[in-house]
Amino acid sequence: MNLSDAFEAMVLGLVEGLTEFLPVSSTGHLLLLGHFMGFESNGKTFEVLIQLGAILAILSVYASKIIAILTALPHDPAARRFVLGVLVAFLPAALLGALLHGFIKTVLFNPWVVCVALIVGGLVLMIIDNLDLEKKHDDALHFPLPMYLGIGVVQCLAMIPGVSRSGATIVGAMLMGASKRSAAEFSFWLAMPTMTGAFAYDLLKSYKDLSLHDGALIGIGFVMAFISGLVVVRTLLDFISRHGFGIFAWWRIVVGAAGLAGLLVFG
Repeated sequence: MNLSDAFEAMVLGLVEGLTEFLPVSSTGHLLLLGHFMGFESNGKTFEVLIQLGAILAILSVYASKIIAILTALPHDPAARRFVLGVLVAFLPAALLGALLHGFIKTVLFNPWVVCVALIVGGLVLMIIDNLDLEKKHDDALHFPLPMYLGIGVVQCLAMIPGVSRSGATIVGAMLMGASKRSAAEFSFWLAMPTMTGAFAYDLLKSYKDLSLHDGALIGIGFVMAFISGLVVVRTLLDFISRHGFGIFAWWRIVVGAAGLAGLLVFG
């Protein structure tokens, strides 16, 4: 492994952690950045497997809450209902992702698709952020079960790179009556099984094709994703409560437009 490869893996890992929990599409950013940097991973596995760093970041921040919910399961109906809600929200994307895994990797992992999805998603997020939506739910742990399912169905749109898993979750939750903060927090909870499932499935599909070089690059990206992911998870909810999603909507549009310009000029 040369220094150039290691540096690219560090940059991509940093971007993964910074963008994974923001409604801006981490996969879209990684694909665009990798395209213009000339970084080509084996079977597009790097972009998925370094998510483990971000997964561990959110698990470490939410460890006490997770333990509290798990220990309450035997005697607390509310805890059991929330865990069921997360599983119900997770299932649509899990089933669709397994069915379309090959199509997503070979067709949708495309910089042109990413740029268009970033711009369209930015416009949608801007509109939703400025709508005066009725806020019926302010606690992500107590959404109605049909609402959990509806959010899970909307999350399936994030199979398209550039849409954003957290962005789809947040928009779906807000349209169903969640406050901005509770919508963002539920995107954290739903990220845990969704990202873990995507990581495990991709690893199972591709581990035989990975070399020691691939593993070293993934390790570097993992560490950087963990560090930068910690920063985002610890600060995002307070930021959204104060400022909303406008800055992320504009960021998506600017990055998408810049990406299209770069593709037209440089190919």
